[in-house]
Amino acid sequence: MIIDFHVHIFPDALAPRAIPKLAQGAGIPAFLEGTHKQLLRSLDWAGIEKAVIQPVATRPEQTEGINSWLAQIRSERIDAFAAIFPGAPSWERDLDRIVEQGFRGVKLHPDYQEFFVDESELFPFYKRVFENDLYILFHAGVDIGLPPPVHCTPQRLRKVVDQFGGERIIAAHLGGWQMWEQVETYLLGESLFLDTSFSIPYLGKERARELILAHGPEKILFATDSPWAPQLSAVGQLQELRLAPEILDVILGENARRILEG
Repeated sequence: MIIDFHVHIFPDALAPRAIPKLAQGAGIPAFLEGTHKQLLRSLDWAGIEKAVIQPVATRPEQTEGINSWLAQIRSERIDAFAAIFPGAPSWERDLDRIVEQGFRGVKLHPDYQEFFVDESELFPFYKRVFENDLYILFHAGVDIGLPPPVHCTPQRLRKVVDQFGGERIIAAHLGGWQMWEQVETYLLGESLFLDTSFSIPYLGKERARELILAHGPEKILFATDSPWAPQLSAVGQLQELRLAPEILDVILGENARRILEG
C-alpha cells in the first residue's frame, strides 16, 4: 500500500480561484486543479491507494466549514487531518468537535496562522491535542509563497519536541524546507515523524537518502504536497534513493497506516 500523507484540495467552487492564486504567490506550477475528482484520478495514475488531505485554516472562522467538508468527503481513498486555528478563542470547542468527527490529527501552518511554534502560550493547546491522542502535522521550514520570518524552524520545533515528546508530531518537508542543516542539528534521530513532501529534488538523492536513514525509516512518511508536485514522479524519486525494499514499504505506506488506523 502507498499512502500520500500530505496533499491539498479545495471544494470545487473554491479550487479555480485558490490554486492559481497560490501558484502565482509561490512562483511554482500546480500539477492538478486542486479538486477531489482530479486527485482520485492522480492517485490511480500514480498507483497510490490513499491520500491524506492537510488543510489550513487561515482564519479562525474557516475551521468549522473546512472540517465539515472534509468529514463529508472522507472515504477509503481519501483521509484527512482537520483544520484548526490554535490562537482562536474557540479552539477548545473546535478541538472537541474534531475528536467527535473522528479525525486522527490536525494540520498547522505557523506562517499562515502567524504564530511561532515554540510560543509558550500554545503549550496548553498542544497538551490538549496530545491528550486526545491526536497528531499534529506542522508545515516546517520556509514557505516559498510567504515572506520571512520562518515561524517553524527546526530549532524552534525541537523545543516543542523536548516539552511534549515527538511521537505525535509530524514535521513536513523532511523537517524544514530549505533548512535541512538545522534539521540535521536539532531534529535528526529524535522521536518525531518527518514527511517527504516537496523535498527530495531540492535536497538531492544522496543527501535525502542519508537524512532518511539517519533519522530512521520508521519515522518517515511518504508525501508529495500535491498539487505542487506530481504524485507519480514523487513515488519514483523515493524509489530512486536505493533504499532496501523493506524500507521502501515502511516509508511508502506502513508508517502512515499505523497512524491512520490508530
